[in-house]
Amino acid sequence: MRAISRGLLAIIVCGFSFAGAWAQCPARPASGTLVQDPFSLNAQNGVLNAAFIMGYSVDQFGYSHYCYKYQASTGVVEAPTLRLNQGDELVLGVKDDIKTSTPDSMSGMDMSPAGGVCGDSGAATLQSTNVHFHGLNVPPICHQDDVLTTIIQPGSQGFQYKMRIPTNEPPGLYWYHPHVHGFTEFQVNGGAAGALIVEGMEKVRPEVAGLTERVFVVRQQYLVPWVPGPYQLTLNYQVATSPGGPFIQMQPGEKQFWRVANATLQDFMPLQVWINGKPQNLELIALDGYPLAEPRMEQTILVPPAGRAEFIVQAPPAGTTGQFVSLAYSTGPTGNADLEQVLADINLTSNAGANKQAAKPAVSGPPISTDSLKFAGLRALTPTATRKLYFSEEFGGTNGPIQFYITVDGQKQQVFEPNEKPVITTKVGAVEDWTIENRALETHAFHIHQIHFQMLEVDGKPVPAEDFRDTIEIPYWSGTGPYHSVKVRMDFRDPTIAGTFVFHCHILLHEDLGMMHKILVEP
Repeated sequence: MRAISRGLLAIIVCGFSFAGAWAQCPARPASGTLVQDPFSLNAQNGVLNAAFIMGYSVDQFGYSHYCYKYQASTGVVEAPTLRLNQGDELVLGVKDDIKTSTPDSMSGMDMSPAGGVCGDSGAATLQSTNVHFHGLNVPPICHQDDVLTTIIQPGSQGFQYKMRIPTNEPPGLYWYHPHVHGFTEFQVNGGAAGALIVEGMEKVRPEVAGLTERVFVVRQQYLVPWVPGPYQLTLNYQVATSPGGPFIQMQPGEKQFWRVANATLQDFMPLQVWINGKPQNLELIALDGYPLAEPRMEQTILVPPAGRAEFIVQAPPAGTTGQFVSLAYSTGPTGNADLEQVLADINLTSNAGANKQAAKPAVSGPPISTDSLKFAGLRALTPTATRKLYFSEEFGGTNGPIQFYITVDGQKQQVFEPNEKPVITTKVGAVEDWTIENRALETHAFHIHQIHFQMLEVDGKPVPAEDFRDTIEIPYWSGTGPYHSVKVRMDFRDPTIAGTFVFHCHILLHEDLGMMHKILVEP
């Protein structure tokens, strides 16, 4: 059971000098119009310095909006794309200006560990926020990518994140979103999510050099309080409807480099591009921000919630029609149906300047070898430890699952608690093989912070392409026979990721209800 089942909203961020109007989220684009790329912020002289304000408002249809706001020269924009190079520094100020009445049932939940908090004091509530930099291999410490103790409270002076992108960080698409335990689902449901790009993909994969680049963030929204019924998928905040929905412009036969982030709460998205209703070959370049060892052709690219895919699309020839589609996906007897949805039509134009708003990958600079990227050479190493973990659920009569667990085999099933001890302790330098089973009747999405892992096996069989991922789907158990599983190699060699961080299901309701635990990497 994966739909929102509780009653409220989420969050936003932008600039440090603001008036009362700042609390409102910017107007989102009307459906049926040209899909524009998000506003981009680029590092200057090795530093990207920006300020966000997290805001909140409710639209005319009753949907709650949480937004990261940024004051651009042209006005307030929402969730800009952060663009950095390897070795650049990100300095991001975040102020919480969420203004909404919170019922007693959604406030006063003390999510802070006994050791205190980073940032503001006080218990975390629906109005509290923070930021997780999903996929970045940066330290899990205060002012960097700590989500366990960092709290930003409404009305405070704000908080500053300051971190350096590793010099060997894989070029690719990452993303940022709130990660306050217990309230993540509400905030991301309101739209609080944006793209982060580490530049240089064309230096690793020259296939994309010179192509028009497009950044597409797919979000998902339910009405809150939740009622049974359909949800909205949006593409760069434009509601996906068919017919008459968003449209992407391309020249006939043109190739473009698409970077797609699945920022939904829970949708597993098998992506396709259709021409005259038939799926086309897509040249897959990267998954989860990590360039593939070799590009490969795929007609369907399955992107789990929080996953990212980067691929080359060729426009249909003149006189044909195209569509960008997410297919239906079965999530199991207790899962919610992920329905087929046309995300956007592809409209053809002869105007060569139709996509001027889209950034183009740089073509200068020396090439980057995949052997120089973080985690390179991992497959050849001998693991220092092996572990088994599993997803499971506890049922409550006819209402479906009421409790969600991720458990280290041999330990007691328990939900996440802020003051819990890490369920896994390892050391810098360790290389571990983890087998992760799904013993539940619905599909789950495994995610670990701070590192990518290398795929080794699916259901006990070696995978043909040992891609690096940070989020992976594990299909549901049918109720009989063996459990589905993945075997992955975890790389804890980098001393900069020493500390305590988390692994969890990236179906956000599951995470908020305790399907998450801590891991400690000792120096």
